[in-house]
Amino acid sequence: MVTAMRKAVLAASLLLCGSPAFAGASRFVLVNGTGAPIAEVSIKRSGTHEWKPLGASPAAGSRAQVDFANPDCAFDIRANVAGTGPVTWAGVNLCDVKSVTLKRDASAGAWVDYDQ
Repeated sequence: MVTAMRKAVLAASLLLCGSPAFAGASRFVLVNGTGAPIAEVSIKRSGTHEWKPLGASPAAGSRAQVDFANPDCAFDIRANVAGTGPVTWAGVNLCDVKSVTLKRDASAGAWVDYDQ
């Protein structure tokens, strides 16, 4: 009985607190803020080598809903940007975000803006 009660208390604690065990990337909107068309958008977990197609290539200034779920948070996103070639946005946090805007500038490089 005591063991069952301890398990119940532990389970309730994990549900009530913002436990990282329940964190993870989920559905988000990808916004093309590069100022150019993008193609062949792919994603991989940061620190890994396997790129997977993301399935969204919004036109310049447009957005696309991405149905994505993964227990991790940190990802790298890569896209072919017209007139530039492949660009990688490294260490993109996909946990608890509504949208991710891909940005690029010839002098500043690549970065993302988040809408949480």
